[in-house]
Amino acid sequence: VVYEQEGVFIHSSCGKNDDQDSLISGVLRVIEKENEVIVDWRPLDDTLDTSNILCAGKDSSSVVEWTQTPEEKCSRGADRPGSYEAEWDMVTTVSFKKKPHSNGDATTHANGESKWSFLFSLTDLKSIKQNKEGMGWSYLVFCLKDDVKLPALHFHHGDSKLLIKCLEKHVVLNESPQDKRILLVNSQNKSLSQSFENLFDEPSYGLLQKLKKDPYTVTLGRFSKVTNYIFDSLRLSDPSSQRRPPSEMADFLNDAIPGLKINQQEEPGFEVITRIDLGKQPEVSRREPVSAEEWAKNMDSEGRILNVDYIKQSIFKGGLCHTLRKEAWKFLLGYFPWNSTKEERANLQKRKTDEYFRMKLQWKSVSEEQEKRNSRLRDYRSLIEKDVNRTDRTNKFYEGEDNPGLILLHDILMTYCMYDFDLGYVQGMSDLLSPVLYVMENEVDAFWCFVSYMDQMHQNFEEQMQGMKTQLIQLSTLLRLLDSGFCSYLESQDSGYLYFCFRWLLIRFKREFSFQDILRLWEVMWTELPCQNFHLLLCCAILESEKQQIMDKHYGFNEILKHINELSMKIDVEYILCKAEAISMQMMNCKELPQAVSEILGIESSSVTPDSDTGEDESGAVLSCPTSLYQSISTPVIAANGTRDSTQQMSETQSLTPA
Repeated sequence: VVYEQEGVFIHSSCGKNDDQDSLISGVLRVIEKENEVIVDWRPLDDTLDTSNILCAGKDSSSVVEWTQTPEEKCSRGADRPGSYEAEWDMVTTVSFKKKPHSNGDATTHANGESKWSFLFSLTDLKSIKQNKEGMGWSYLVFCLKDDVKLPALHFHHGDSKLLIKCLEKHVVLNESPQDKRILLVNSQNKSLSQSFENLFDEPSYGLLQKLKKDPYTVTLGRFSKVTNYIFDSLRLSDPSSQRRPPSEMADFLNDAIPGLKINQQEEPGFEVITRIDLGKQPEVSRREPVSAEEWAKNMDSEGRILNVDYIKQSIFKGGLCHTLRKEAWKFLLGYFPWNSTKEERANLQKRKTDEYFRMKLQWKSVSEEQEKRNSRLRDYRSLIEKDVNRTDRTNKFYEGEDNPGLILLHDILMTYCMYDFDLGYVQGMSDLLSPVLYVMENEVDAFWCFVSYMDQMHQNFEEQMQGMKTQLIQLSTLLRLLDSGFCSYLESQDSGYLYFCFRWLLIRFKREFSFQDILRLWEVMWTELPCQNFHLLLCCAILESEKQQIMDKHYGFNEILKHINELSMKIDVEYILCKAEAISMQMMNCKELPQAVSEILGIESSSVTPDSDTGEDESGAVLSCPTSLYQSISTPVIAANGTRDSTQQMSETQSLTPA
């Protein structure tokens, strides 16, 4: 029981106030069960007439409609509280019209309890109607999805707002555009929000040490619960049915996510991408990070970058030294134009500083009373405070409860809500901001870099989850081309949806790598080399690295979830970058690359045989990122096995001088 309130009345007639039959006192409870949340009202008086009952079960066919009979309607007396408010939907005497029951459920309680009792699952709730403030007792009217209205519950001994707050933990409640007193229910989005919340609640490592009594069940609990929330919110079906035979998976996914066609090889017009020989993955090496001296040499006297392609390729191959990140990230994220002068950038920063503090003043000047009337701003603040308190404290920049870094993190996120009030704040955004703020060490620069980053990432956080759906489809397409056998194995274990990659995609691996490694990974991805959607190839590289263990040990659905979750903080970032780059080269060198893959990677021709020097095939088709870019660096490198070799150089290297 997560909520309990006595003194919640049903007004069953329009009789006098002292007429005991007109006011039925009861107890309202909200009960969490394993797979659902139940709202339950029961009268305190067991001597009530048992000929009437309201019971809304999970199957809407068992709902008993509550209807008024015209002859029983009467006007309320002026002496009743709130008598001037014509808002008593269920106060008058009622009669019941029982629906036929297709499932054979009885409409009476077997234990003989009072049949004024009713209960329903939150999955059946459509809307909640509230009274106007100051109009007598507060009350709520629940409307179910088949438009059945339950009797109004009047809170004589307490405020109904506590109940609303309790329900908001399980469903999203939005004000109706037509009537602000009506709260519309959107349970699917809340399931997704809960999945984010549970996803970030607890570090993925260390679970095995927590409970030794039943490690298998307990260690899976956190992550499998998260995945099931996502699983259920996408497929819109009964959470109790969590597995299906492999033969049903394709149809199942198509029904769950419109447009999602994973492994639907018999679907007309869907391109089959199996049994294509990609050839051997090439050997790939990495170089030393770009130094401040190398950066300065590629800048003219006015501060313009002379050779943008060279700089981007150098960053892709080796990343940046930390002292250079504060400046270079502003270019990589699009805050600074690559062709801008030092003076132009200074003027831009001045304008952006004024704009930032004007927006910050907007929410800073909102009084407590004003915020109480703005539910969205209030909700944004609550979510931000919760996420900020969960910020990774392993970095000194965010150590301590009253650390200035945490305060700035909060202020920037609140200001972003002013910048994009429609999107507002969604859990997970703080993970994208914290490394940016750490590198910038400046509130204004961090904000505008974060805005640019969110321009790339906003689809991940939109209500319809279209960005996440698209990425899961694309990842499945790439993985099937890379290793159709592994894909088939995952599908046989109900894991073909790749939902265990959800967190990777949502916050760009932020929780999978150490703080310092994520700085390197992100700056490499921001170069947008060597192709579009390189982050999906990083996913493929990680999965391919774990394929042998997953298949050799015959991992099932839960074991796969557990294994993938426990990779957090154990992945070698340099090795994965090498492997992902090798996969990109392997695919771009494929002579018969499927059109779907070409579009995902941004390759202009679907049948390419790039020349090692020019990046052109015999017909002149050009890759969007010519392979010659890979051959422009002559510096110490890191091999794909992660070892550093100061003597090894890339073949046919050539030095690039500033233009």
